[in-house]
Amino acid sequence: MHVRSYRPGDEIALWQVFHGAVHQLAVNHYSQAQLDAWAPQHPDWMEWRQRIQALKPFVAVCANDLPMGYADLQTNGYIDHFFVAPQYARQGVGRLLLAHIELAARQNGLPELTADVSLNAQAFFAHFGFELQRRQTPVVRGIALSNARMRKTL
Repeated sequence: MHVRSYRPGDEIALWQVFHGAVHQLAVNHYSQAQLDAWAPQHPDWMEWRQRIQALKPFVAVCANDLPMGYADLQTNGYIDHFFVAPQYARQGVGRLLLAHIELAARQNGLPELTADVSLNAQAFFAHFGFELQRRQTPVVRGIALSNARMRKTL
């Protein structure tokens, strides 16, 4: 497995990673209504494509170039999306993506990384040196979803 940059045409495969991660990996922390608000069954494809194109994520792929996970790094050090397909969870994909992000951040002289992480991802980020800054409850499609703002000084 290795990490490459996003390519136009990745959007549907990244949606599958995102949707699967939300609905299968976060199921113990959120209600069905919350999961559906976060990752609806029928996305607005135009909106999704624009979102992914704007994020320009890094994509972790296996030998056949199938996306196993993806994550982005914004110019201010914010990680907006960080998702691993459920069938690849706990196999080093997240660790590989985070190492790639940290390297890119250091190369760009960023002093810190921040992310608003789901309740199920909080332990992963803490394991890699992120500290809890605050708990928050954003509203997505009219549904409140608890998450955690986390930060790591580089």
